[in-house]
Amino acid sequence: MKAIAYYHALPITDEQALQDIDLPEPAAGPRDLLVEVKAISVNPVDTKVRQNVQPEGGEAKVLGWDVAGVVKAVGSEVTLFQPGDKVFYAGSLTRPGANSELHVVDERIVGHMPKTLSFAHAAALPLTAITAWELLFERLQVAEGESASPQSLLIVGAAGGVGSILTQLARQLTSLKVIGTASRAETTAWVRELGAHEVLDHSKPLSEELKRAGLESVTHVASLTQTDQHLDQLVEALQPQGKLGLIDDPKSLDVSKLKRKSLSLHWEFMYTRSMFGTPDMIEQHKLLNRVAQLIDAGTLKTTFGEHFGTINASNLRRAHELLESGKAKGKIVLEGF
Repeated sequence: MKAIAYYHALPITDEQALQDIDLPEPAAGPRDLLVEVKAISVNPVDTKVRQNVQPEGGEAKVLGWDVAGVVKAVGSEVTLFQPGDKVFYAGSLTRPGANSELHVVDERIVGHMPKTLSFAHAAALPLTAITAWELLFERLQVAEGESASPQSLLIVGAAGGVGSILTQLARQLTSLKVIGTASRAETTAWVRELGAHEVLDHSKPLSEELKRAGLESVTHVASLTQTDQHLDQLVEALQPQGKLGLIDDPKSLDVSKLKRKSLSLHWEFMYTRSMFGTPDMIEQHKLLNRVAQLIDAGTLKTTFGEHFGTINASNLRRAHELLESGKAKGKIVLEGF
């Protein structure tokens, strides 16, 4: 089968950074689905792994953790799907990625694809939807529906992949006042379109931007990028006993700064369940099905940004390069081989 992989961790400007190769077809284990990959999207995790993880033993490493496709075969213990089902999922970091014609994935982290979306538009959703859902409802412990007291959420980096879906979830499913951050005219407009009540410029001091918007403080923060740079201002922005959630990888983080206000820190990593085989792995299957229902009902919309053509090494290198520039809006999708 066709696949895109790398043998050495290299800068994306090097043609060997991602290569077109052929691999044997994988076989499904007892709880696995064998999926014919129709479309993929590209995430920051792809670029981080490519830059920092050297393949072992000279073997090819396949990236890709956002898939929309069709179930081709199922393992002996599969109960949730059957051949022919359209599915979407984000896979597991401990198994080969999905930049290949066929892919194997545990059924417990797979959802039924939204009926109203194409493969390309569906592929934009899984990783970011899981991350945003877990961050909002499980880590920050925001309740769906009305809250007993006024609550607010500051989303740093609201125009990115996770921010785009988090903004929608917070606005559509909760009573939070949603404040997003962006730094360019087009991304500011995008965040407003997604439902943010206010949009701040994160290239300026956030405390000043909050005051400009008539806000003294917030109860929750979702810091999706450059947490180490913004930490002091996030602590200042949070109300006493507030919650700070993050998904990025700061090189250092002085958590003692949270003590004075009794702030709680919540890290979200959507691969934890699949990586450790947690007893509640199936929650990702359930939440993906819920997201699909919300998409089909028109409550949420896909965060599809740009279509980069067919799935090949050249197009994937372009996608990685754009992601690394920090200028992507929404999700970059590739479709078909």
